Amino acid sequence: MNSEMLTFILYFVALMGVALYFYIKDRQRSQEDFFLGGRQMGPWVTALSAQASDMSAWLLMGLPGSILAFGFGQIWIGIGLALGTALNWILCARRLRVFSEKADDSITIPQFLANRFDADTRTLQVICALIFLFAYTIYVASAFVAGTTVFGTLFPSVSTKTAMIVFALLIVCYTLFGGFTAVCWTDFFQGMLMMIALMAVPIVVIATHQELDTSLLSKVYEYTDANGAVVTCDFGGGLFSASWQDVATGLAWGLGYFGMPHIIVRFMSIEKPSQIKKSSAIAIIWVVISLGSACLIAYMGRMLVADELLPQGMQKIVFITMARKYFPPAASGLLLAAIIAASVSTADSQLLVASSSFTSDLYTLFKKNVSEKEAVMVGRIVVVAIAFIAYLIASSKGAGAQAIMNLVENAWGAFGASFGPVIILSLFWREFNYKGAIAGIIAGFVVDLGWLFGGLSASTGVYELLPGFICGAIVAYVVAKITPTQDKERAVFDKARLADANAD
Repeated sequence: MNSEMLTFILYFVALMGVALYFYIKDRQRSQEDFFLGGRQMGPWVTALSAQASDMSAWLLMGLPGSILAFGFGQIWIGIGLALGTALNWILCARRLRVFSEKADDSITIPQFLANRFDADTRTLQVICALIFLFAYTIYVASAFVAGTTVFGTLFPSVSTKTAMIVFALLIVCYTLFGGFTAVCWTDFFQGMLMMIALMAVPIVVIATHQELDTSLLSKVYEYTDANGAVVTCDFGGGLFSASWQDVATGLAWGLGYFGMPHIIVRFMSIEKPSQIKKSSAIAIIWVVISLGSACLIAYMGRMLVADELLPQGMQKIVFITMARKYFPPAASGLLLAAIIAASVSTADSQLLVASSSFTSDLYTLFKKNVSEKEAVMVGRIVVVAIAFIAYLIASSKGAGAQAIMNLVENAWGAFGASFGPVIILSLFWREFNYKGAIAGIIAGFVVDLGWLFGGLSASTGVYELLPGFICGAIVAYVVAKITPTQDKERAVFDKARLADANAD
């Protein structure tokens, strides 16, 4: 076993140690403890956990690979994500922390939306929970695929099936044992590792290459993809020469943040509303450094490893290639662990949010008076069940499985279009009501999927999240205006706003 493998393995031994520590420490835990950490998370853990659960392996593989192959236009996605992160923390984080507590101490996003309107029915919770279960199972499957890719790079003698099983067990075990607190703490360390790894590569490249040959940016490459189509890799001009579709798509990505349950649930977990300001600063700095470093890796990679990667269509491993090229094995093992960390930190959060939604929003619909112990146990069973289904999707073969996996890139749009407008309106508009929330979620989801499957994303170049978000917002507003808002709905809003004004 070489030092690269050893470093990689030791990192994940430490990861499991964190999960076991919290399992032993907090055996007698409530639903709020298991699914929300008892609202005891500090500002650093809240910030880095939110960002790590947001940025999956896409940050270290997908984004730099896309920029490497297709140029500066793809950087607008990073710009949109940075803006979305900042606005989400500044506008929504503190309000959601206060509102979720005052709305009958809600521990899931569907529960918060229902309690925000003091609803007498569970229709909204059921709709939200079903969307969660569907989309998050697909998301987790994508994390299994990304993690397996890195395992295969480090351990070429291990079969793909074995690598995927090991990775899946790793995620399930510490999600199962540790719950929200362990997930947040491991995400905190993994967020630090991701940022350091992303910064380290361009710093070392700059130190070892005083001059980079910028003429190589204009070189055009071609490769044949899995469908037999020839793909042209043209870096293009500067940032502001990007098409309007690139700019619109990038900025639309930022809109997705307002409706990402696995991210915004972190806002609900922080110990005090007054700590949100510090968390916001930490999160914004993290995302700017991390996204900026990912873009730099792609830019430098175009001049250093493009000849090696692009003719084979292997742009997604640009970070892996440069880490191995410019770092000794022990260090590169830790850098590669950052990719797994990115996959794990997203998958564990998604498993927990999907599990909490099923337990709190669906299971209790069919069984009343569920004890705290039973709720936690059901939550753990759901974690295993979702992970198992995700494994079957990720490990299956054929066109059907590939079609399912291709949906992953659109799940961000579905979440953002469905929940983004409704979350914003529920926090800022006193007259917003239950019927408007249901209509907005359904409209955003249907328009997003209709735009995608109707071929409009491909033909117009407009990311489906944008029309879905706009339509969801319009429908939610119009329905709320033409249907009566009840006094009890205004009362929840007023109580939360008063608490927000007096919160320390």
